[in-house]
Amino acid sequence: MTYIRNAWYVGSWSHKLEAGVPLAVQILNDPVVIFRTQSGKVVALADRCSHRLAPLSLGRCEGESIRCMYHGLKFEGDGSCSEIPGQDLIPANSRVRSYPVIERHGWIWVWMGDTDAVDEELIPPIIGPDEGTYLLGKGDIDYQAQAYLIWDNLLDFSHLGYVHPTSFNSTETWGETRPVFTPLPLGVRADRWVLDQPPLFGDQRSDQWFTYDFLVPGILILTTKTFPVGKAEEFGMTTPPDDAAWIQNSYSAHAITPLTDGTARYFFTFGPHADGGTEAGRDAFLELAFTAFAEDQTFIEAQSRIIAQSPGAQIMPTSADKGITLFHRLTDKMIKAERESKLEPAA
Repeated sequence: MTYIRNAWYVGSWSHKLEAGVPLAVQILNDPVVIFRTQSGKVVALADRCSHRLAPLSLGRCEGESIRCMYHGLKFEGDGSCSEIPGQDLIPANSRVRSYPVIERHGWIWVWMGDTDAVDEELIPPIIGPDEGTYLLGKGDIDYQAQAYLIWDNLLDFSHLGYVHPTSFNSTETWGETRPVFTPLPLGVRADRWVLDQPPLFGDQRSDQWFTYDFLVPGILILTTKTFPVGKAEEFGMTTPPDDAAWIQNSYSAHAITPLTDGTARYFFTFGPHADGGTEAGRDAFLELAFTAFAEDQTFIEAQSRIIAQSPGAQIMPTSADKGITLFHRLTDKMIKAERESKLEPAA
């Protein structure tokens, strides 16, 4: 599977990046070292010293720089080599790649594509865990599976009644109804009502409204609101009014980062609205998320193994796959455009 490169991928949680401690990550098969400098700036470099290709993540942070601890070469935040012990000449090819990096919404975002295409506006409009609107727990899971299989799981919630009947208390109504999908410039939007459902917590059944954007390069932004049974019909089975009184209002953001061709890291937040929410409620949501996402992981990793063992086998789409189809068409188009741009002659 080929993935879009001209996009922002989550490389790490902000809180996991300790000052002066290099962090080794892998994104789209590229080894990357991320570190926070003495001034607080976040830097992302190729995790490969230009001398003997030793990992810079085993190096030592020095002020605004990082030193390879194999033979002592020092690199600046822009990737330039500023010191070679015992040698005055600094060759031009001693530079290592520097990746544009931004710290936002509690995540470290790394731009993996062409530097002349960098656009900060392409970072999705996520509500971060420290922004106050929701009380959000934080987590991440490593998958032995292709990232696109996790996309597909999140783009088709018809699985909820079969994979999550206990964890999310989901019924098979999820598989019998379909959301409304709307194409977006950089993703798809899904809206749906699921009627007369058991609650996540407590004992009050409700009509549940789910709306999410699934955005390039694999970001899910989901809001869920529950209302007394009958409210969905009162609202005309459309978007509930912003001022409508809800029973429960929760939010989650998910970022799927391909590490290699066959592995991925799944970052997520999940929790209740701050209005009426509590830290205990946040922790309950997070515990629930880990349970449910482990259920997804079991299926997705097993699916990945079967795909690897079944060369030539074809997936048979159903009507539940509309969101998957729309998103893959979009990403295929963007990947094609990236390839064609590289073939254009320089001006």
